Amino acid sequence: MDFEQLVAFRRELHRNPEPAFLEIGTAARIEQALDGLEIRVRTGKAAQDLSAVVNFPAPEALDEWAARAADSGVPEERARYFRENGTALVVDVVGARPGPCWGLRVDIDALPMRESADAAHFPVAGGFASTNDAMHACGHDAHATIGVGLLHRLSDHDFAGTLRVLFQPAEEGVRGAQTMIDAGVADEIDTMLAVHMAGDMAVGGVVGSFTGGMATRKLKVDFAGKAAHAAGTPEAGRNALLAAAMSALGIMGLPRFSSADTRLNVGTLVAGDGVNIVPSSAVMTCEARATDDEVVDELVDRVRSIVEGASLAQGVRAKVAVMGRSATVAPDDELIDRIVAVATAHDDVTEVIRTRVFAGSDDANLLIRHVQRRGGKGAYLMVGAGSPGPHHSENFDIAEESILTAIEILESLIRG
Repeated sequence: MDFEQLVAFRRELHRNPEPAFLEIGTAARIEQALDGLEIRVRTGKAAQDLSAVVNFPAPEALDEWAARAADSGVPEERARYFRENGTALVVDVVGARPGPCWGLRVDIDALPMRESADAAHFPVAGGFASTNDAMHACGHDAHATIGVGLLHRLSDHDFAGTLRVLFQPAEEGVRGAQTMIDAGVADEIDTMLAVHMAGDMAVGGVVGSFTGGMATRKLKVDFAGKAAHAAGTPEAGRNALLAAAMSALGIMGLPRFSSADTRLNVGTLVAGDGVNIVPSSAVMTCEARATDDEVVDELVDRVRSIVEGASLAQGVRAKVAVMGRSATVAPDDELIDRIVAVATAHDDVTEVIRTRVFAGSDDANLLIRHVQRRGGKGAYLMVGAGSPGPHHSENFDIAEESILTAIEILESLIRG
C-alpha cells in the first residue's frame, strides 16, 4: 500500500468508528485490506476467547452495529460473521529465514462520543468525519492502518522470523487484550510491541517506550434487594439503592497509599423502579488505578469489603465483577535501545526520547507482561502525531504522515 492508499484506508475507518466489541465493520475492512497477501488470518475463537467478558454488548446492540456496517458498504455476510464470532483478528506473515516471532498490538475500537462538527476540524473539512455516536478520538484508526500497512510491507517475506499483528478490540475500558491472551495468541511471541499515536507530541517525535503506567481494574457491582411500598410497608423492602450509595461513598473515602499513586472513581449508578417503591436493584460501575500492581489488588479487596458491609447493613445481595484490567509496564532496555537506534536513523524523525512515563492505563501492557513472563521482551512505542486537541476530545486528530513514520520504524526494526 502506498501513502495515498494508507490515508484512504485510515479515513474510511475514521468515517465509520465503532465502540468496544462492536468493531464489526472495522474488522471486515481490515480483513478486506489484507486480501491477496500470502499471510495467515485467524478470527473468531482462534483469535479471542469471549467467554469471560462481563457486560458484553447485548444482541440488540450487535444487530444495530452489524446493520450499520452493512449500510456503510461492508458485505452482509462478513458483517454477520464478525457480529456472531467477535471482532479480533490475528495475522501472521512468515519471513523467508528462521528467526523470532514479533508481536504487534494495534487497537481498533472507538470511543462512545460525538466528533466535532466544526468546519475547521480536518476530518470535517476532508469529508471523513464520523456521523454516528462514536469517534476515533485516540488514534485507533491510525493504529489499525499501521498494522495493515506493515503487513503489506513485509509481505515480500524478506526478513527473519514471523510478524504477528494482533488487531485488538475493546482497548477503551481495557477489556480486549485479556480475551486474546485467553485464546493463546500471545504464547508463541518472543518480542511484544505496541504502538500508539502521541497526539501531544509534534510530528517527527518518537518515544522508545512508555514506562510505568497505571494498573487498573474496572468493576461492575450488581445489588439485588426487595421491592416494597415506600409508605405502606417500607420495613418489608431491602433498599438496593441505599446499599449502592453507601458503597459509593465508602469507595471514594478509601485512604490513598504512600507507596504508590492511586485513583478511585465511581462512574455510574443506576437504580430504582419508581418514586414510591423501595429500590430492588442497583448497578454501579467503579474503577481503581495505581502505579503498583499489588496496590491496585489491595484497593479492589477494600472495595469488595465496602460493598459487602453496605449490602449486609441493608439486607441486600451484591456481586462484584471485573469488567476490565491492565497492568503497569516495564519495557526491556535492550529492546528500547534498538527502537531508539532505528528511530534516530530515520530521515523524518526530528526528536527521539528514550522513555516517557505513561499517565493512563492500556491493556497492551497485559500482552507485554504475558510475553515477558514467558521469557520474551516487550516495549510500547510512541509516535508524534501533532493533534490539535487532546486525546479523548471531540477535536482530536492525527497528522497522517505519522502513520508512514510508524510503519517504517517498525519495518526497519523487524527486518533488522
